[in-house]
Amino acid sequence: MSFLGLLLRNGRSKALRTALTALAVAVGVGASITMGVVTHSLRESAVSILNVGQADFSVTQKGVSDVLNSVLDQSEIDGLQTTPGVAGTVGVLVATTDLDRDNPLFLEIGVPPDKLDEFGVRVVEGVAYADTATDQVMLGFRAARNLHKAVGDPFELDGNTYTVVGIFATGQEFGDSASMLPLTTLQANERKPGDVTIAFVRVVPGTDIDTLRAGLEHDNPELVTVRTASEFGRADRNLQLISAADKGATFIVLSFGVLIVLNAMMLSFLERIREFGVLRAIGWSRLRIMTLVLGEALLISVLGAAVGVGISFGATAILERTASLRGILHPSYTAFIFLRALYTAVGIGILGSLYPAARAAWIAPLEALRHE
Repeated sequence: MSFLGLLLRNGRSKALRTALTALAVAVGVGASITMGVVTHSLRESAVSILNVGQADFSVTQKGVSDVLNSVLDQSEIDGLQTTPGVAGTVGVLVATTDLDRDNPLFLEIGVPPDKLDEFGVRVVEGVAYADTATDQVMLGFRAARNLHKAVGDPFELDGNTYTVVGIFATGQEFGDSASMLPLTTLQANERKPGDVTIAFVRVVPGTDIDTLRAGLEHDNPELVTVRTASEFGRADRNLQLISAADKGATFIVLSFGVLIVLNAMMLSFLERIREFGVLRAIGWSRLRIMTLVLGEALLISVLGAAVGVGISFGATAILERTASLRGILHPSYTAFIFLRALYTAVGIGILGSLYPAARAAWIAPLEALRHE
C-alpha cells in the first residue's frame, strides 16, 4: 500500500471521528474567513469615502470613532489652502441617510458647484446645481440607474423634495452611487453651518507629499492626513477595532482548531500504540512515522478548510442581507481569502498533531508491542 493510501485508509477507519473533527475545523475556518471578508469589505467601503475626490491625500479630524463624525471648520480649510506646497483644497461635507430598505446608508455629499471639476466630478447628463439652490440635487449614474431616476425627476431625501438636475460620474464606485448637493444646502440640512467632514488636498507638482503631510500634522495636531487604504485606521478608530477583532478572532479560531485536532490525534495515538510499535520494529524511521501522523492531521484540516469556505459563503450572504450591513457590505473573495483558509488549516493541522506525532515517533517498539 502506498503512503497516501495508508493516510486515506487511516482516515476512513475512524470515519465518524474524522468527519466530526473536520467539521469542527470547518466551523473555525469558516468563521475566520467570514470575519476577514467582512473586515476587508468594510475597510474598502470606508476608504472609498476618502477616495471619492481626486486628491493627493485627504485630511480629517484626528481621533474620531467614525470618519463621518469628523468636523473641520472654515479656518482649518483656509489654513490648509495657504500652506506652501498645497495647490488646492476642497472641503466636503459627507452625511448618510436611510433612503429605503435597499439603501439604509445612502451617501450625501455636499460640494460647492465651482469645486466640482477640482473634486473630479463630471456632469454626464443635465447640469450642475446652483450654488444657493435648496431644491436641486445631482445623482451618481449608478444611483440614478438603481433608483430609476432621470434628469427632471423629483427625489425625496431626508424628508425634502428635490429636483434631479444632473447625473454625474466620478470614476469611483462609491461616489457614483451617491447624491450631491450644494455644500451650503447640506450644511443647513445637517445643522453644520461652515463645517465640512473631509478636506481633499492637491499638491504642487514636485512637492514631497510625505514631508508636506508631516508638516501639516505637526502644525495642526488636531488633524490627520490619509493617503492610502492602509492608513485609514489613523482617521477611523472603528476600523482599528474591527481589524483588531479580526486578528483576535483568527487567534481564537486557530487555538480552538489546534485543541480539537490535538484531542483527535491523541485519541488516535492511544488506540494505535501497537501499530506504531510494529512500524518501528519493521524499520520505519521516526521521521516517517511523524510524517504519517502529521499527514493524517493535515488531511483532516484541509478537508475542514474546504467545507469552511462553503460555510463562509453562506454566513457572508446572510450578513450581507442584515439591516445594519445592507448597502455597505460588498463581499469580495480574493485569492488572499482562500490562502488564509489554507494557511489556517495547515497551522491547525501541524500545531495540533506535533505532540501526538512526536509521541508516536519516539515510542519504544518493545514497550508499544506490550501495550494492551
